[in-house]
Amino acid sequence: MPDRRQNRGAHPKDAACFATAQVPVLRRACDELSWLLSRGYSDVASLKLVGDRHKLRLRQRKALQRCAVAEEKRVARRAREVAPAAIAGRRVLIDGYNVLLTVEAALAGAVVLRGRDDNLRDLAAMSSHYRRVRQTRPAIDRIGRWLARWRPEETIWFLDRPISNSGRLAGWLAEAAAAHAWPWRVRLVPNPDPILIAAAGEPAGDVVATADGGILDHGPPWLALARHVVEASVPDAWVVDLSAGGAGRSEA
Repeated sequence: MPDRRQNRGAHPKDAACFATAQVPVLRRACDELSWLLSRGYSDVASLKLVGDRHKLRLRQRKALQRCAVAEEKRVARRAREVAPAAIAGRRVLIDGYNVLLTVEAALAGAVVLRGRDDNLRDLAAMSSHYRRVRQTRPAIDRIGRWLARWRPEETIWFLDRPISNSGRLAGWLAEAAAAHAWPWRVRLVPNPDPILIAAAGEPAGDVVATADGGILDHGPPWLALARHVVEASVPDAWVVDLSAGGAGRSEA
């Protein structure tokens, strides 16, 4: 069946899975899963153990996968995080779908998760097809306005060429940049990950904008772009806070 969704709103099960009463349970589960990962236990076995112990549903287990991280990795990630003021005059390399989908989800009223590394992540399942929704243009606009405030020298969006409609999305990004005189470029590449990982060894001071743990753990300086944009311009976002310093609150 073709995807005919017009927005990235909340999943039908999320009202129950992420109700206020569920958040303290999820926070304890996230702490326990992170504890196990910190001691070298396997991801799959640890998630099953914790999920079964707390009788978590599938969506809740997916949330833990997005949010939990070994303590050593969490500390290392936070040490390399770049503050907004520090991107002035530098290039920002955006993991395009990773950032855009999270901001779209927040605008649509879907759950977004604040993980233990303080990044925001959505629960959308990325497929081989990207579909423009009602939130696409507003999300691009909010990202652009936030970046313009902090004045990076250049912003380069990296999109996965194999994903259907990446070319169209590249065009919409280019149109927005031209309309506002934003210093943007868009690159369609087979896989953005190795390019963004390589920024860890670049002397030019490039900053990577992503919440992808596989990229963050390779050491590039990174910007929590989705988190900053949502905090600044989506005040009514449904944020479930499972961060290491959070109170486990659910803000809807």
